[in-house]
Amino acid sequence: MGGYSMYTITFKQEAGGDIKAPAQLGENILTLAQKAGIAVDAPCSGNGTCGKCRLLLIAGYVNATHNTHLSSNEFDDGWRLACQSTVQGDATFLVPSSADAFRSGIQTADFSSKAELERYEAAIEKIFEAGFDRNTRLETIYVTMEPPSIDDTTPDNERLIKKVIQQTGMKDVLMSNNALGRLPKVLRDNDYHVKCLLRRAKNYLAILDVRPEHDETPLCGLAVDIGTTTVAATLIDLENAKVIARASAGNAQIRYGADVINRIIQSDRPGGRIKLQTAIREETLYPLIEQMYTSMGIEKNRICRAVIASNTTMNHLFAGVPAGSIRLEPYVPVFRELPGLTASEFNMPINQEARVVFAPNVGSYVGGDITAGAFATMLWNRPEVSLFIDLGTNGELVLGSEDFLLCCACSAGPAFEGGDISCGMRATAGAIEAFEIDAETMEPTLKIIGGEGQKPAGLCGSGIIDIIAELFRSGVLGANGKFVREGRRVKQGEYERSYVFAFADESATGRDVEITEVDIDNFIRAKAAIFSAIYAMLEALDMDIHDIETVYIAGGIGSGINIKNAISIGMLPSLPLSKYEYIGNSSLTGACAMLLSAEAEWKVHKLGRGMTYLELSTHPGYMDAFVAASFLPHTDASLFPPMEE
Repeated sequence: MGGYSMYTITFKQEAGGDIKAPAQLGENILTLAQKAGIAVDAPCSGNGTCGKCRLLLIAGYVNATHNTHLSSNEFDDGWRLACQSTVQGDATFLVPSSADAFRSGIQTADFSSKAELERYEAAIEKIFEAGFDRNTRLETIYVTMEPPSIDDTTPDNERLIKKVIQQTGMKDVLMSNNALGRLPKVLRDNDYHVKCLLRRAKNYLAILDVRPEHDETPLCGLAVDIGTTTVAATLIDLENAKVIARASAGNAQIRYGADVINRIIQSDRPGGRIKLQTAIREETLYPLIEQMYTSMGIEKNRICRAVIASNTTMNHLFAGVPAGSIRLEPYVPVFRELPGLTASEFNMPINQEARVVFAPNVGSYVGGDITAGAFATMLWNRPEVSLFIDLGTNGELVLGSEDFLLCCACSAGPAFEGGDISCGMRATAGAIEAFEIDAETMEPTLKIIGGEGQKPAGLCGSGIIDIIAELFRSGVLGANGKFVREGRRVKQGEYERSYVFAFADESATGRDVEITEVDIDNFIRAKAAIFSAIYAMLEALDMDIHDIETVYIAGGIGSGINIKNAISIGMLPSLPLSKYEYIGNSSLTGACAMLLSAEAEWKVHKLGRGMTYLELSTHPGYMDAFVAASFLPHTDASLFPPMEE
């Protein structure tokens, strides 16, 4: 073995079988688990700062650093942080099901109700009420030809192209390889009566597909939102604009870090770019697409148009383009737009000649998800000033009207989706999504995803906002985020204090589910980043908070946010609650509009080119504003007077 001692590390998965991995002396356990395909939650990408890559050592020995995220009792019981442990010999780890809390399988038909589906379709319809033409540049024509004979041996493709030219008047007609492969059988099985799917360009027509004359299989389009944490996709019938299927899945890149910075760092390591590209394509999006069209009985060749909306980093990693320049001053992406691409260039499991349209980036940290989302809000089409906030793993904002659009991104980190919180998790079964506390007894009332009988496992984003707001309101927390009251729920640990909202015998994990002062500090910094970004944009335009007429909230945690609580902790500006509107997954809504309309596609690109990008890291006064906002609710009490309903 080249002078190296080889050992075997066994990973026993609670949610699966055993996996044995060959290992060298000194090899990092987290790196080893990632190479072996073990889903271990590592939001900090192995920096030792999140404490979530917990594995239970049940046999053997590893060299492990005693991190503050593990108590002495937990360490003595065998718990180790994978990122802080290295191989010393053969060893066996138990991988608890909670270790892969951020990985989720494909969820199909995930509209929770008919009302939700109707709301989603209504949001798309609202865009078209503004007058956009529903022209996808795809069309279907019926063609009848004379069969070949001994006197007419014209090849099949020339015979069809000649007829298409006659019927359309276009002189230049091309045929895709997909259509060419289907052509001989379809022609002969249907007595030379067929229908052709055409894509119309400025100077030519492309024949994408050839089908029997009476084939009723819908012509479909695919809209995709690639989020840092979650990927969502919608399959739409392009002929009637109805949703056929929708699905979502956790972004498999999560094992390389919860935020884009850690993933960029990983992609710059040897072989890293391929790993990140494989994780988003082959492990996440492509199985999701296949699940949708298979479940609906549709051939992949009937998906003839696709639109992808994602942040700048996800765009780069999906395309396999180096992303390192995004995180380094002067923060320049490799591209803003990716025109003229087809599915064949990504080996996407749809019609290989389908155009793949990317919503355009604006800057390093404002990407296609925001240009598509801003389009969906229609704020660019109204005279009054509106604010669009996308709350997810990243925090992106657009302030504007029909006269201007100013955008920025703030380094909120993954706290809003639980990434920087010790018991944080995605909004899945077991997550606390809402919270109330008795101000006298400090006893909690929890609302848990999964309903009655579901034990709590951790906190999702909306639950974190509620908990901090309630702890502050009841006087358990001071303005600096430190606990100032005593009680059975307030626990003094080895390194810090915490509030326990589910003791070990009450929880799904068998451990206390608690929020610590470090967690609270992480969240306060995240909410401060959002508020100070709003403040910086208003200041740059010499505006006041009260100049904002409407605030649109989008993103992964937006639907569950208690706006009043978010205001009370200084995360959102103190405006009447009637000015706030939740708009769902605006990125996907905008992508659907682009899918259904070439004119909407053009408009999104125009919006992207017209947005002014504010780089907060170099903006004068931003850091002072951030520090001032890093308290509950803020150092300037006048910014948060009693709220109007």
